[in-house]
Formats: sequence, structure tokens, C-alpha cells
Amino acid sequence: MPTNAVSAARPTYPGVYVEELPSSTRAVSAVTTSVTAFVGHTRRGPLNEPVRVTGFTEFERRFGGLSAQSPLAYAVHQFFGNGGSVAVIVRVARAGSGKTACVVLESTDGRSESHVLEVHAKEPGVWGNSLRVAVDYDTTCPDETFNLRVHDARGDARESFTGLSMDAGSGTYAPTVINAGSRLVRVDAVGEGRPDPSGTVSKPFGRELPDLAVDVTVKIGDVEREFKLYDADCDGEAPSSVAELALLLERKLRALPDAPGRHAFAGVEVTAFGRRVQVVAGSTDPEDVVRFLGQCANDLGLEASVNPPVFPLEGGEDGEAPGPRDLIGSEADKTGVQALRGVADVNLLSLPELASYEKTEDALTVVSAAQRLCEERRIFLLVDAPATWVSVDSARAGLSAFDAVRGNHSGLYFPHLQLTDPLTGRLRAFPPSGAVAGVIARTDSERGVWKAPAGTEAQLVGVRSLTVDLTDRETGLLNPLGVNCLRTFPLAGPLVWGARTLEGSDALDSAWKYVPVRRLALHVEESLQRGLQWVVFEPNDESLWQQIRLSASSYLHTLFRQGAFKGSTPREAYFVKCDSETTTDEDVANGIVNVLVGIAPVRPAEFVVVKIQQTSGQFAL
Repeated sequence: MPTNAVSAARPTYPGVYVEELPSSTRAVSAVTTSVTAFVGHTRRGPLNEPVRVTGFTEFERRFGGLSAQSPLAYAVHQFFGNGGSVAVIVRVARAGSGKTACVVLESTDGRSESHVLEVHAKEPGVWGNSLRVAVDYDTTCPDETFNLRVHDARGDARESFTGLSMDAGSGTYAPTVINAGSRLVRVDAVGEGRPDPSGTVSKPFGRELPDLAVDVTVKIGDVEREFKLYDADCDGEAPSSVAELALLLERKLRALPDAPGRHAFAGVEVTAFGRRVQVVAGSTDPEDVVRFLGQCANDLGLEASVNPPVFPLEGGEDGEAPGPRDLIGSEADKTGVQALRGVADVNLLSLPELASYEKTEDALTVVSAAQRLCEERRIFLLVDAPATWVSVDSARAGLSAFDAVRGNHSGLYFPHLQLTDPLTGRLRAFPPSGAVAGVIARTDSERGVWKAPAGTEAQLVGVRSLTVDLTDRETGLLNPLGVNCLRTFPLAGPLVWGARTLEGSDALDSAWKYVPVRRLALHVEESLQRGLQWVVFEPNDESLWQQIRLSASSYLHTLFRQGAFKGSTPREAYFVKCDSETTTDEDVANGIVNVLVGIAPVRPAEFVVVKIQQTSGQFAL
């Protein structure tokens, strides 16, 4: 009986016993092919932290949406509009620029006023100035704990944290709970005590409520009103508890006339906690402080603590657009493009900031650093032509500068796109890498990574026109130099009309001339690298080699059946060799197993030549 059986039955009666054995076959799974990383400036979002988004709505929520100062935002918009499905965003700002909005919450708590809690927006930027913080003591332990809510400028509650404590040894310690759970703010404890509540808080009422049949004057902002707190003829039975008093006071305040267009009185909230009440204006305007005036208010203790309805965060400033050093970043600190080193499943990289650089040298410095990362991480870089290339002649003249960065892990696309700017409704030029990444993602999904992302199926959705309208002859000048041209054709519209790597110049005669060939190889390499992890530390013998051959061949045969390789038989399409010839006794002694994989990728039909011959009417087959 096999020793590796999942369930070993003990024969006790004559009959047939069935046992399940673990499979010795280990499959190699295909990895993703079109997850695109965008690195550059956004309105908001965590700095130098890769964030995966699956749609433009999620990008708007996390990074603030479109901005005239953010080429990256428009590139992401075009990516999803052209068929992209998953993007990784890395927000980068110029070093030293940008400030985080903040508010300091204070505490009187029976002692002298002191700072106790600093609330900061999670990320730098003006967006943080729209945040508001509200505090109340409506908890199960109103004398010790508090609640904190985060609102936006419209007054909508975005986040809520309840039962917080300022005791560092507590399981509900405010900085620990908020910093772990909030996507909008972070807090720092800077003193003892708990923050004062928002709005106006009364003194503790005694066991017996005071006489409530009194006239009360209340002022919210600049609007002052007077009302009778309790009228036996209208209000029925007098309140007997603080909770009933809170309901009565709220009803009376909401019935008062509001200022035109305001909701300060109509939206008042009165909360009872312990023996106190808290009155908060129905507004997120910090000026709408609720004040009870006159001797009657003092007798009722309705003005023990007076604060605005919310505490606004202030001082946030947007960071400036990143420079070359910022985009390149630091490998040690994982900033800029180097932040992608720890991210799995990134296949394409777009740097839309570079197209607007005045100095081509600065852009090429970033491209060079990005290419090194792409070679290490098996990523393909989409390079935008500089915005200064406004004609075929300027493109040919400027192309010589790219000789220093000609690699097979990148492709150059020209010219720029003309689209309607959603922010202004006007036609505007944009670098093409975002839209091209979407076309690549769409092609991968519909046809496969081995299909060239170009041709009549590679329509650029949403594009009105191109900044340079290329002819066949002009395309013939740029294509042999390794420039992927974008063309406009009748009926078909704007298309991607090139599929060469930057190393795809005819003069270089590279084996990695075409984008689909390079990307297919990267796909195979990454899939095998991940799919053969189980081999590490296995006994290095013929049994292992056989399993490796079986796993790799099974994966490659799947690609062959899908049309990734040329040849009519698997023998013509690929091979996997792992035996005593590839792995010698010396290799075994050194703990090495060598696997040799060969593939015959299909190459795109770049030039279609149709020969027409005139005949006299007789045709020979």
C-alpha cells in the first residue's frame, strides 16, 4: 500500500477498497499580462505607496480624480476607457512640497485648557481642508470614553469611531484604533485628558431637573431666537429624565425659523449622555456655534462648554509636480518607480509626466532608470513621445536622443492624442501611453498577449484626432526607426499602427524587435518562474526532472493550442529539456537543476504584399 495515501484503509472484510492518492502533477499557471502601473502626480492619495484600483471611480475616490495638473489622472481615465481593468497607482510629489491638513483638539476636562489630540489628514493636499471632525461623549462610559466622527465639507459622515479611550493601555486607545481603521485621518496623542466634545454641552443635571417652564434665548451663528423651553399647555407632561429633556429641547430648536438657505436650526441634534446634554447645530460651518444666552441659560447649566459643531482641518497644501529625481526615487526607501519593486503582477508601466518635460535629457534619465527596473521585474515600459515632436521632421530630429535608451523592454509611441477634456469640454492634447495601455489590455483579453496590440482592432476609444496626421510615406520613415505610429484611417478612426520595441529599429536587427514577441517571452518567463517554485529543495534526480518537464510542457502546450507559437505540431512550437545533459553531476553536487525551454513565437504580419498579375483570361491553379 502506498505510504503517501491520503486515507489508508485497513482491510477488515473481503471487498474492494478505494483510496485517494495525491497527484504528482504540478501545474504552471499563467500570470496576468496587462496590469498597468502609473507613476506620477495626483490630487491626493498616499505618497510613494502602490495602490491597486479596478476602475476610474475607485481612482477618483482614492486619488481625487481628474486635475489639470495631473497627466497621470487623464492617462488612467483613458486606460480604463480603452479596456483596461486593473491599474496600480503610485503618487509622487516633489520632495519637500505639500502639507498635510491638521486640527488640534483641546481638553478642559475640569483642568486648564491643553492640547490632547492632533488629527491629521491621511495624506498631504488641499483635499484635507474639506475634512471636519466631530466629538461626542454618547458612549457606555460617558465619563471616560468618547466618539469621533469624520465628515466631509457637505456634512456627510465618512467614518465613525466609537468608545475611544485616551488610556494608552486600553484596547480602544484612540490613536491605535483610528490609525488602523481610517482611510482619511491619522491622530497623535499630545497630552493627557480626552478632547472636548463638539457643540454646546451642559453641566451635569441633578437627580431632579430644574424648572423648565422658562424662556430661553439661543444664538446660532448670527441668528438669534427666543422660545419657551416647556409649556404645559402645548408640550404635555413635563420631562422627567435627561433623555426626555434632550428630545424636548431638540424639538423646540428645530421648530425655530432658520436663516434663508440654512439648516442650522432645522438640523440641530441634541444628545443625552449621563446627566448631560450636547447641542450641535445642523451645520458643518465652524461659525455656527450654539450659544444659550441670559440668566436662564446659566440657571439650567446649558453653556458649560461651547465649541463649534465640527472642528475643521486646515493648512493642507498640494504637492508640486515631481521632478526627474522624484520619479526615479530611491530603491532603499522604495519611492518613485522603485516603489513597484515590491508589487507582484505589474506588466506595463506608464510615466505620463515625462512627455511635458522641457529637457529631453531629464525625461531620458527617468526612462533609463525605469528600463532597468522593467528588466529586473519583467515589465514593459510605454514611452510617450515628447510634446515637442509636432511633426515628422521634429520626431526624426529628436529620435537620436533615444539611442542611449534603446531597449527591448520598452516601446515608443507617437504622436499625442486629441481628446475632449472632461473638465473644460475643450479639445486638448494628451500623451498616448494611458490609452495605448488600455488597448494592450483589451487585446490581451480578446486575443492573447502574443497578438500585436496594433491594427484595425486596436482602436483608440474616445480620441477625436491626433496632433500629427501621418501619411503612409511618413509612417514609412518612422517605423523602421522603432517608432510606433498612431494613425487615423477612414471608418476605422484613430488606431495604434506600430508594434515595435525601442530596440526594434531595422539597423539593430534585434531578436526582440516586436512588442508581442517580447511580452510573450516575459509572460512565459514569469509564469515558469512562479510555477516552478515547488522544485526548490526537492531531491535533484531523474524523478524531479521528469516532473519539471511534465509541468512546463503542459503549460507551453496550452499556449500552443491558443495560438501563441508557430508550427503545426508541439515539436515545432516548443521544447523543454531537463535531464542529465542539462544538469550534470557537478550541477547536482552544487544544488543546481538546469531547465532549457525553447519557444517559437508567432511574429506579426507587419508588411502585407499583394502581387497582382494581369492575364489574358486563362487561369492556372
